[in-house]
Amino acid sequence: MKRILLAFSALGVFASASAQIQFDPSIDTVYDPVTAILPKSPLETQVLFIGGYHKVQTAPTYGNAAGEALAKQWHDFIGFTPDNSGSGDLGWVSVNHEMIIANDSIGDGGGMTVFKVRRDPNTDSLIIVDQTLTDGRSGKFFAVDFVNTVGETGMNCGGITGPTGRIWTAEEWFRSSNTSIADRDTGMFTVGTGTATQAAPAGFPGFNGESMKKFQNYNYMVEIDPKEAKAIRKQYNWGRQPFEGGTIMADNRTVYLGADDTPGYFTKFVATTAGDFTTGTTYVYKHDGTSSKWVEIDNADFNKMLNFKAEATAAGATMFNRLEWVTNIGGKVYMTETGRSNPGGRWSDELAGGGVLAPHHIARATAQGTTPDAGDYLDFYGRILVYDPATNDVSVYLEGGPDLSNSGMDTTSPAVNAYPDKHLSNPDGLNAMTVNGQDYLIICEDLNQNTFGSAPAGKGRTCELFLLDMSIANPSVTDLMRIGVFPKGSEVTGAIAIDEKTILVNSQHPSGSNPFPYNNSLTLAITGFDRTTVSLKEFTVEDFSVFPNPVARELNFSRVTDVAIYNNNGQRIRVYRGAKSIDVSDLASGIYYLQNGEGQTLKFIVE
Repeated sequence: MKRILLAFSALGVFASASAQIQFDPSIDTVYDPVTAILPKSPLETQVLFIGGYHKVQTAPTYGNAAGEALAKQWHDFIGFTPDNSGSGDLGWVSVNHEMIIANDSIGDGGGMTVFKVRRDPNTDSLIIVDQTLTDGRSGKFFAVDFVNTVGETGMNCGGITGPTGRIWTAEEWFRSSNTSIADRDTGMFTVGTGTATQAAPAGFPGFNGESMKKFQNYNYMVEIDPKEAKAIRKQYNWGRQPFEGGTIMADNRTVYLGADDTPGYFTKFVATTAGDFTTGTTYVYKHDGTSSKWVEIDNADFNKMLNFKAEATAAGATMFNRLEWVTNIGGKVYMTETGRSNPGGRWSDELAGGGVLAPHHIARATAQGTTPDAGDYLDFYGRILVYDPATNDVSVYLEGGPDLSNSGMDTTSPAVNAYPDKHLSNPDGLNAMTVNGQDYLIICEDLNQNTFGSAPAGKGRTCELFLLDMSIANPSVTDLMRIGVFPKGSEVTGAIAIDEKTILVNSQHPSGSNPFPYNNSLTLAITGFDRTTVSLKEFTVEDFSVFPNPVARELNFSRVTDVAIYNNNGQRIRVYRGAKSIDVSDLASGIYYLQNGEGQTLKFIVE
C-alpha cells in the first residue's frame, strides 16, 4: 500500500504563487478497492446515477405505453449540455450504456440516459432536477428514445460533446451480422422509413430510401437531443466504423474521429456550413500522403460509407492500435491509442491491402527486434497521441507504461511494495478541463490485462483517473496527478468537466461482490477543483523558517514575506502581507500550514 499526499497550490493567493493544481491526492493505492477511492479534501464525491437501481422514464416502445424501467448498466460516455436559458440549472447530463440487452420499454441493443442538474448554493453538491418533456414524460431520469427515431442503437460507448453542447453517442463494438445484434426485428432497414414494424422518421438528407441489412444500421455516431431524450439522426456520412470518440473544433465545422479497432483509422469531417453536419467532406488520415495527408472518401456513395474500413485501407490510410477518445486543447487534437498486447496479426490483412503503419509503431517494433505485423510485437500500455492541424502530423504526446525497464516492455509484474508510484496502462477516456485559466487533460484507464506490469503481481485490473497539466513541456508518466482509484472490476470512463468546480465520471461494470452502490455501474460527481487549497506536503526549505514550533502565541519568520495560513484540511483561513511575525493565540490547538509568497510551505503546530 502506498500513501500519497494531497498537494494543491494556493490558487490566486500570491502573485508569485503557481495558479495550477499540483497534487497527488491522498489515496491509498490498494489496487483492489471495493469502492471508489478519492481525495477526502478538498474534493468531495457524490453518487448521482446508479444503473440497475434508478428508474428511467420511457417513451412508447414496441406498442407498449410510456412508463418506467430500471436503467441499463455499463455506463461509459458522459456528455454535458449547458442550460443557458437563465433558469439557474447547470444543464443536461447524457450517459451511455454499453451493455446490449433486449428491453420492451427502453429498446433493444444499447441505450442512453439523460438527466438535468443544478448546483446546491449552500453545499456545491448537485441536485437532480425534475422535468416534464414535450412528449409528456415526467421525472428525473429519462431513457433516450432511439427505436422510434433512428432504429435501435448498440454498444453505446464513447461520443462527442460539441462546442455548443450538442451530443453524439458512439456505437462502438462492430456488428458483423444480424445474429450479433439483440433486435427482435431483423428485417431490412430503410433510411427514413425503418422496417415493416418500426418507423424511423428522422432519416438523413441524401440517404433517405437507401436500404441495408439491419446490423448495418449500427456503428455510427448518433446525434441525440438531451433536452427531449430522443435521438435525432445517425451520422451516415461519417462512415460506418467501430467509433469510440470524437471532437468538434472551435470552428463548429471540423470533426476528428477515432475508431476502437486494430487497425483503427483517424477520420476527419469538414461541414460545408458551420453547425450543419449533414453535408460536408469525409477524409481519412494518411501520414505519408504526397499531395495531402487527408484522403477523401466519397460520402455521397452509400456503399462506401457502409464499408468505410475497406475504403480507408484501399486509400492507404495510416493504421493505429485502437484509437479511442478524442479531445482538443489550444487548437491541437489529443487522442488515446489504448493499445493491445499483440496487435501484429490484427492488421496484417489491411497492411497487405494497402494500409500503412504509423511511424511510432515501426520505431517501437524495431526497438523490440521485430516488425509491427509480427506476432511477437508488443504494445501493452498504449499512449496519448497529438495531432497538430498546422503541420498535419500525428506524434506521441505521452507514452504509457510503468517504465519497468528501459524498453518499458518488461513482462514481469512486481509486487505492490515494489511497484512504481506512477504508471499509465491503456488510457481510454480523455477530456479537457480548465481551472483558473490552466488547461488539463483528464485521463481514464481501461486495463487490457493485469500482467506485464499493468498492475502489481497478483492484483486485478484496478483502473485510475489522472490529470495532466498541459503547461508541462514533453510530459512523462511521472507528471500525472492521480485523482481517483476505482472499484474492483470496473473501468473508469466518461470523465468530463461540467465547469471549473466539478468533474463527472463513470465506474463501469464493477465486480458484483463490491458493496452497494459500487457493485453497479454508476455516475459520480467529483467537486472542489476550484477551492483555494494548499499543499499538505512538507518541504525542506533552507532559506525560510518559522519559530518557535510548536507555538502558543507569536509565530516568527526568518524574513519578511507575504503568508497564507491553512488548516489541516487544506482550507485557507488567513492572509498576511509583508509580515515578519503573526499572532496565532486565537487559533485552536492543532496542525496548520503556512505558505509564503514564493510558494514554499511549512507545517507548524499550535499548542
